[in-house]
Amino acid sequence: MNDRGGALAGVRVVDFGHYVAGPLAALMLADQGADVVRVDRPGAVLDSADAFLNRNKRRITLDLKADLDTARELIRRADVLIENFRPGVMDRLGLGWAELREVNPRLLYCSLPGFAAADPRAGVPGWEGVIAAATGNCRIRAGYVPKGWDPTRPTYSAIPVASNFAAFCGAYAVVAGLTSRHRTGRGDRIEVPLYNAMFEAIGGTGAYPTARGLGPERAISANGSGTYRCADGRYVQFNPIGATTRFLSWFLDAAGVAEWAGEGLTDRPRMDREPHLRDLLEKRLTGLFLSRPALEWEELADAAGVPLTLVRTTKEWLDTAHARVSGEVVVLDDPVLGPTAMPGSPVWLSETPAVPGRPRSLPDGDRAEILAELATPSDSAWLLAGGGGLPYQGRKVVDLTQILAGPSAGRILAEFGADVVKINVPQRWVGAHGFVNRGKRTVLLDVKSSQGQQVLWRLIDEADVLTHNFPGRTADSYGLGYQHVRARRPDIVYVSVNCFGRGGPWSDRRGYETQGQAATGIMVRSGGEGPPAVFGPYNVLDYGTGAMAAFAAALGLYHQETTGQGQHVHASLTQTGLYQQAWHVLAETSGQGPAALGPSPWQRFYQAADGWFFLGATEEQLPLLRQVPGLDLDSGPEHIAAAFRSASAAEWTRRLVAVGVGAHPVSSLGELMTDPRARTLGLSVNQVSEEVGEVVMPGLAISVEGNPPRLGEAVRRPGADGRAVLDEIGLGEEADTLARGWAVQLDALPPGWNPF
Repeated sequence: MNDRGGALAGVRVVDFGHYVAGPLAALMLADQGADVVRVDRPGAVLDSADAFLNRNKRRITLDLKADLDTARELIRRADVLIENFRPGVMDRLGLGWAELREVNPRLLYCSLPGFAAADPRAGVPGWEGVIAAATGNCRIRAGYVPKGWDPTRPTYSAIPVASNFAAFCGAYAVVAGLTSRHRTGRGDRIEVPLYNAMFEAIGGTGAYPTARGLGPERAISANGSGTYRCADGRYVQFNPIGATTRFLSWFLDAAGVAEWAGEGLTDRPRMDREPHLRDLLEKRLTGLFLSRPALEWEELADAAGVPLTLVRTTKEWLDTAHARVSGEVVVLDDPVLGPTAMPGSPVWLSETPAVPGRPRSLPDGDRAEILAELATPSDSAWLLAGGGGLPYQGRKVVDLTQILAGPSAGRILAEFGADVVKINVPQRWVGAHGFVNRGKRTVLLDVKSSQGQQVLWRLIDEADVLTHNFPGRTADSYGLGYQHVRARRPDIVYVSVNCFGRGGPWSDRRGYETQGQAATGIMVRSGGEGPPAVFGPYNVLDYGTGAMAAFAAALGLYHQETTGQGQHVHASLTQTGLYQQAWHVLAETSGQGPAALGPSPWQRFYQAADGWFFLGATEEQLPLLRQVPGLDLDSGPEHIAAAFRSASAAEWTRRLVAVGVGAHPVSSLGELMTDPRARTLGLSVNQVSEEVGEVVMPGLAISVEGNPPRLGEAVRRPGADGRAVLDEIGLGEEADTLARGWAVQLDALPPGWNPF
């Protein structure tokens, strides 16, 4: 094994993964310096995605029955094993956790199946469409529903959201486990089923007060937000959201139509009272955008500091100078494809940067080297130390992030034991507070004021991690840039999150979920042959970047644990956007648009007598389908579709699963959050909020057998921990003075749940 540097230098990983989840999680570790040995099955068929998913890895082909001893020796010497077979498959091969921990008690065994071992659906093949049906991830985004659309009809997306989230969460959990193992010497079993991982993607969309019930999905339309066609026929995604209409005002000023403000079109309270003004603003903007080409609008908005992005294809994003300069895209000389652009490292780290990209080896390309290593003696003595607790128990995090992505990273760190103090601006409603800030302590602090900075620096002086998602150079202007914090706390892990990545010409541009989707090609993929559309129904970039930022923080904390050194780490919405599409990036396949039901007759949604279900099968499983009562495969696609309408979705699912084929009825989000299976698995939980009473929330997506994450108590009203936190840092006696100066807000606290 060659030590290539990186945060995970010296860590050995065996990758038994297939499709997306396992290989992607292993790749995320390989890019940070882990020595990943990819185990291919004999006769593995390569596609273009293989060039991305298996770069930076060494490869050996093993028949897990005939070459079992070799596989076991690889695992005996490894730190991490990653697999995403159905539960029980590895056990039947003699490579299950119960056996392997006896051979290697330091092993971190990461399993990413479709459904959990404890789920009654554990044996159901967890194809993406099956998981999408089970978790309601097959609806069109509100605001982008075609005219006359049947709301009961599902839509199929080629983006493997569940697999991606399982990989993101699995990679994070592995690094957290390495940090814990550094203290205890003990390995553990990690499980992140694709079904469970979708609850991380659902996030705050699935959180609601029980008394109110789950609210309707609403389009993002505040302040004129939307996707607009421009003079050249291309589109821009404009999203001037926020607590005020400042972005809209800045844009109208830059566009030369500042007089619109005099008509009330930037007066948010008035527009709320007079809905016709919102319609008038949209009509005016529609006409305005048609007056200039899309790129000109993007450049104007950039100069004005407004979140607006030209809708690009994925290939266009791969070719931008920004993506190349920032390292979000790299070009590797693949042995089959030649020079190939692909996503770079998922995160950026200042002191332990990602290792230089190495093109993939072809299957069995490193066989001789790997077998030679296995033939050399190895130290099999394991030192099991004392101690225990969650990986980040005793670690303190100061969380300055806003909206969804950054706060989600802090929540995930809190679930693994960190003491997180969440800081929000006084006198403002805190969006999605109930879910993204669960398990944290909450303070309302004005970090711009001198008194507020006094409080903040007291907190930073005791912190191990600082997180923020200030736009552009705002952190520097507040005296909170990495160079400022490092001067006082050289060992801190400084986590920053933004839309467009770090180091390129677009690094200071503002953007949200929709700008990340627009820039990286997701909107084009989602719209298909029609106009570009925001992918939905869940915020896959916001919550995906939250998991990526947690992964970056975990890498920083592992480096801190092993060396005592801090560093600056970074995650972005656009890089997450590329990783969400990584399965298709190299092939540049496009989505089929909202009308798509699936890529083939055997992988698609079908209508039953009472609703829809997803059939997940392969060509090789056609003999199994012939055993299904009531299904005649020789009658042609139209007759097959007609046959499915003869019984209920549940009945067809039962028949199909009985012969070993994947299938699942389509569930709505409301059905999912009350599903007894989700509740038994702790994926939908009831908690009590002191503000609104009982609430329903997504639970924990990640399970760890010996050291389970903690759910965290339902968050209190924003700012409710202000006095207690001030007491801890020795400023309790100054609390009232600080409150009178509006440095902190201690009373008349704002709501943390949407009042509507």
